Amino acid sequence: MAKETKDYSKYFDFSDAKVLSEDENGKTIRIRGREIHIISEPNHRQSKKRRREDIQVLYDTEIPAELREIGKGKHYIVYTYGCQMNEHDSETIKGMLEQMGYMPTEDRKQADIILLNTCAIRENAEDKVFGELGHLKHLKKEKPDMLLGVCGCMSQEENVVNRIMRKHGFVDLVFGTHNVHRLPHLIKEALFSKEMVVEVWSKEGDIIENLPKKREGLRAWVNIMYGCDKFCTYCIVPVTRGKERSRRPEDVIAEVRELARQGFKEITLLGQNVNAYGKDFTDISYGFGDLMDDIRKIDIPRVRFTTSHPRDFDDHLVEVLGKGGNLVEHIHLPVQSGSNEILKIMGRKYTRETYLELVRKIKAAIPDVVLTTDIIVGFPGETEEQFEETLALVNEVGFDSAYTFIYSPREGTPAAVMEDNVPMEAKSRRLQRLNRAIEEHSRKSHEQMRGQIVEVLVEGESKNNASVLAGRTRTNKLVHFEGGKELIGSFVKVRITDAMTWYIKGEIVKEENEAHALTH
Repeated sequence: MAKETKDYSKYFDFSDAKVLSEDENGKTIRIRGREIHIISEPNHRQSKKRRREDIQVLYDTEIPAELREIGKGKHYIVYTYGCQMNEHDSETIKGMLEQMGYMPTEDRKQADIILLNTCAIRENAEDKVFGELGHLKHLKKEKPDMLLGVCGCMSQEENVVNRIMRKHGFVDLVFGTHNVHRLPHLIKEALFSKEMVVEVWSKEGDIIENLPKKREGLRAWVNIMYGCDKFCTYCIVPVTRGKERSRRPEDVIAEVRELARQGFKEITLLGQNVNAYGKDFTDISYGFGDLMDDIRKIDIPRVRFTTSHPRDFDDHLVEVLGKGGNLVEHIHLPVQSGSNEILKIMGRKYTRETYLELVRKIKAAIPDVVLTTDIIVGFPGETEEQFEETLALVNEVGFDSAYTFIYSPREGTPAAVMEDNVPMEAKSRRLQRLNRAIEEHSRKSHEQMRGQIVEVLVEGESKNNASVLAGRTRTNKLVHFEGGKELIGSFVKVRITDAMTWYIKGEIVKEENEAHALTH
């Protein structure tokens, strides 16, 4: 039975809304006793009219002095849902809040501002956020002066913003992905006007450099580009994140150099589609391969990147990654399906054959590479034979792990209007078979590592046992081994002794580590 689609129409009925005022700064409306100041709201039609407007790069992004006192003596919590891009946005949000004087807390009762940085990729992510808002409603009643905000990808969707305005009048602040840098001004507006403040830009803004970031741990995210121009039929990202726009190479390189100076051990370059980096430059010919070649020369031990699209993975990039050094031997390469017919309906713009050819080139250039992927099963119209093609591709490539999903429609995407005609039990069965195949490859690859000595970046104590440390290899494999907590933050050599499905066990190689004690 096809899943019933949500009825969003009830969130669009604003017949009981009263417009109180309207001017060049937006409009103020009243719904159910709640005044809402709409500076700008999401508009899908507008966000799809994408012209290559001149994107400006703004460097002068200091928080004004009068906003640096607002949070003095107050506390904040930021809850993050979704991908690394959201994690990275949250680092910026926390950085700005701390520059405004706010301090972090984990105690909701102590918090003066709580922000939910949301994800729109799957419906269950959305349901989670609305569930969380339900819990926070009680807290808001007890503490009416607390500011409660929703930001991130969900805020870029019209139906979500309308639903918040109609049903969640206790929310104070709604802003999107293109205007994170406006947060200090929006907080001021929400605090002083006592209205719900909505500012969501449908068109992506400029590239904002030099925003503060609050980074924790040994690893840092570095955004190299924003947006996506691929328009896969199941994906809402081009609507929520806008068109592709790359940061200038000198700005990315300066940020990576600074992270190296601060002692970070690993960076991950981020983009909705990192290997399209530079394609929007009109004044220079400089792509992702060039950027990786330049970052390779910076003294930071490990460099990763995510997420890449097979269509933009060119030979130059393969050649640069083959040089090794601090460029690690792990590539996340989403395939989504092994069937050409399904790939075509998904709008992926490559074939099974071109994907396998790319894998062959990568394996030739980086013999010990570990490949991971994303796969969707049960896409509209997927037959048993087409699923078998996906399974065959998985077995041919031998992925070490994969993010696997049952297809679920996202409102606002082309696939959402296709007939979702694969029965749920068939989707579940396919997912189980796929996961079993991937588990087998994962365990096999771990078995082959027995006896090998690998370099592990020690991240912390294992969740279940304080005498066991956990860390990751260059290929991003999780390793558990016994050791003292003074090793956290350093690289150690570990001999692999045992293979599990999702992690490996090892023991420290004492003689190899004596010269290797790098402090964090």
